[in-house]
Amino acid sequence: MLSVYLRSLLRDEAAVDDLFQETMLVAWRRLDDCDLDRPFGPWLRGIASRLVKAHYRKQKSAPVQLHETVLAVVDRHFENITQMAGDTWDEKVAALHRCVDDLPEKQRGVIRERYFEGMPASQVACQCQISIEACKKRLQRGRAMLAECLKKKGVLDGGGVVT
Repeated sequence: MLSVYLRSLLRDEAAVDDLFQETMLVAWRRLDDCDLDRPFGPWLRGIASRLVKAHYRKQKSAPVQLHETVLAVVDRHFENITQMAGDTWDEKVAALHRCVDDLPEKQRGVIRERYFEGMPASQVACQCQISIEACKKRLQRGRAMLAECLKKKGVLDGGGVVT
C-alpha cells in the first residue's frame, strides 16, 4: 500500500523506489514513536508524504496535487480501502493473481515478466524469443483479458478503474 500511495504522488519510478526505502528507514528509526494502538498505515503515509514534499522542494518543483487538502483526500481513500469489508487491497491483489493464473500461457508469461518481475518489454521479448511487436501484442491481449476477468470478479468498473 505504501508503494501505491507513493505512485499516486510521484511519476518517477526511481523516486518511488528511493522514497519507499527512505520511508521504511525513517519508520524503522522512529518505530518507538509509533502508537501501536492506532492504525499503522496513516502513520507510515504521514512519513512518506513529508518525504515526498521534501523531494519536490529539493527538485524545486511541486505538482498541484501535493496541496494539503489533496493529500488528506488521498490518505482518506487509502484508509477506506483498508476498512471496507470484502473490498480490501489484499483481496483485490488476490483476485488479480487468480486472473493472471487463469491467463493462457503466452499471455501469463509476458504479463508476469513485465509487471511482476519489472522487466522492460524488450527484455521480455528477448527472453521469450519473439519480436518486440509480438511481445507488445501479447501484453495488450493479456491486459484486456485481465480487465475482463477483474470486471467479472467485480474488482474493476466498466471503465477499467479499480473499484
